[in-house]
Amino acid sequence: MSHVHVFDHPLIQHKLSILRDKDTGVKEFRELVSEIAMLMCFEATRDLPLEEVDIETPVAMAKCRQIAGKKLAIVPILRAGLGMVDGMVAMMPNAKVGHIGLYRDPETLEPVKYYFKMPPDIFERDVIIVDPMLATGGSAAAAAKFLKEVGVRHIKLMSIIGAPEGVKRMRDEHPDVDIFVAALDDRLNEHGYIIPGLGDAGDRIFGTK
Repeated sequence: MSHVHVFDHPLIQHKLSILRDKDTGVKEFRELVSEIAMLMCFEATRDLPLEEVDIETPVAMAKCRQIAGKKLAIVPILRAGLGMVDGMVAMMPNAKVGHIGLYRDPETLEPVKYYFKMPPDIFERDVIIVDPMLATGGSAAAAAKFLKEVGVRHIKLMSIIGAPEGVKRMRDEHPDVDIFVAALDDRLNEHGYIIPGLGDAGDRIFGTK
């Protein structure tokens, strides 16, 4: 069964409190999303394997450790997931970025893929799906399904705020996908918004409301 990691680091929690504030403007909101994603990246990549290398310093030879040839990809769910990419790429400049666009079918309420553009070697990479809000879990579960269909074997999900309903759906449908959140909130309301949450992350990142 997948693990759910809730980050209680003081820096993340402090930034999250400002992110939730309804009076936080677009510029600051966008910067905070990127900063929180960068900080969460530290923990989400803690299990990357290392190999020993010999490095010549200005003084002597040193035995050091580097990431052992692990190929990574960041896959944001459009559009809100884009807000988390820059902070993560700053930490992992060699990571490639794929994109998944989904919309909900008004009749079946199931996610439908309208955009799917991946690096050609995506099946060789460890993938981190990013989306600021894990609400119903429908989009995240669909994204993981589409990635598995093209051969991706190792997937993690990183969201800033999660709801119990979304966590349950992900664990039911993708028990092999570990989940990383900065906060696990109370519930969803009747409109599918996380309570207390922070509203619509996409609108607040891009200033569309």
